[in-house]
Amino acid sequence: MTNPLWTADAIINATGGSCDQRHWMANGVAIDSRAVKAGDLFIAIVGPNNDGHDYVAQALKSGAAAAIVSRPISDADGPLVVVHDTQTAMEDLGRAARARTNAKIIAVTGSVGKTGTKEALAHILSDQGKTHFAVGSFNNHWGVPLSLARMPADTEYGIFELAMNHAGELTPLSKMVAPHVAIITTIAAAHMEFFDSLDDIARAKAEIFHGLLPGGTALINGDIPETELLKSEAVRLGVQNLRLFGAADNTEIHLEDVTIKSQFSDVSATLEGDKLDFHLPVPGRHWVQNMLAALGAVHHVGADVAQAVFSLQSIKAPSGRGVQLKLKAKDGGDYRLIDESYNASPIAMQAAFKVLGKVDVHEQGRRIAVLGDMRELGEKSDEIHRSLANDLLENHVDMLYASGPHMKHLFEALPHNLQAGYAVSSDGLVDMVLAAVTRGDVVLIKGSLGSKMKVILDALVAQSDAVKAAAGAEE
Repeated sequence: MTNPLWTADAIINATGGSCDQRHWMANGVAIDSRAVKAGDLFIAIVGPNNDGHDYVAQALKSGAAAAIVSRPISDADGPLVVVHDTQTAMEDLGRAARARTNAKIIAVTGSVGKTGTKEALAHILSDQGKTHFAVGSFNNHWGVPLSLARMPADTEYGIFELAMNHAGELTPLSKMVAPHVAIITTIAAAHMEFFDSLDDIARAKAEIFHGLLPGGTALINGDIPETELLKSEAVRLGVQNLRLFGAADNTEIHLEDVTIKSQFSDVSATLEGDKLDFHLPVPGRHWVQNMLAALGAVHHVGADVAQAVFSLQSIKAPSGRGVQLKLKAKDGGDYRLIDESYNASPIAMQAAFKVLGKVDVHEQGRRIAVLGDMRELGEKSDEIHRSLANDLLENHVDMLYASGPHMKHLFEALPHNLQAGYAVSSDGLVDMVLAAVTRGDVVLIKGSLGSKMKVILDALVAQSDAVKAAAGAEE
């Protein structure tokens, strides 16, 4: 019989809570009552829009083993662990999970590339031992302690993604995770609404080093203007083992050569002097850079780098972050869709345009960009959007469909023959894009999560499914 994730006593001791019943155990942890599975511990988090205490009774009816609460629940039918503050209790549970494991822990932050790097590490290390990692983008003050609390005691490798949009946010998260290796993927203009400069963003990202364990390793992108600032911040915070990754001459995880194609890259690199050649089945120079960091992390937690290189050959891009789909257009012909609908920043837009530009189009096929607003760019947002016009032109994009008040500035900066359609919101683009896409096209969909570009993706997939179904019925 496998050991439970948590016993009642362990939860009560970790949180300092009180509970009349102690003969229960939990095999999962949830803060969303809709996601509760049988045997989960439900934590009633109080958020800005919802109070988890309103859903305790439903969580218990759905099979939760117990709930952590900070006030009485009259209609609760199950054990309640009463604490002073449920957020603090979840953080305490996360710290207890971290303290009880001998796992090698890797933490990843950066303006872009966090989730892809975390998912790649999870894929690689799952082939080498029991690996725990944060699902989706559980990377904030709720997601990090929740992901820690879900970590089994016998975990061998743990990978956590840390995010912020204000200075001071990463320090407590990093101390909670207490990594052996901390990665900063890159620094870019994201969350500029809350920062005065890229240097300020770099200093905030460098807070990840606050929690780095003594003797731990910092992995820093060696190809960006902020490299020296990040290095100095690491040294200031007491980091002794510092490694750079990239193509610059002084990088210890060094890119020697790369061939980038529309759907893959072939890479030659050296890791601390050892030669590595590998095939990466996801496109884009940004993926190459982040996989250098991932292999560096594998090395510095003592895992098998040769096995990791082999595992890299079967990685896939996470949903919404570069997945390529083969779909059917309304005319029955095939076209390719690049799904970048999850999030966006200027540097991520530029990287996606380069992927689009690498794709060979045949006959009447066109490169079509469907773009929504990038959020949290501050007072220069319109100017930043407009500045991407040259990137679209350099990558031979034939048509732009744009939505959102900021993306309108990019739309208007392009030649008229590239201005395919504009709408205030993504909903307004759906019919235009559905009508336009035809055989041989390559379509890129990208925008910040709040711009809701996934509605266009879903409509294109639905159209493709309908065309396939109709063709099947005719047969």
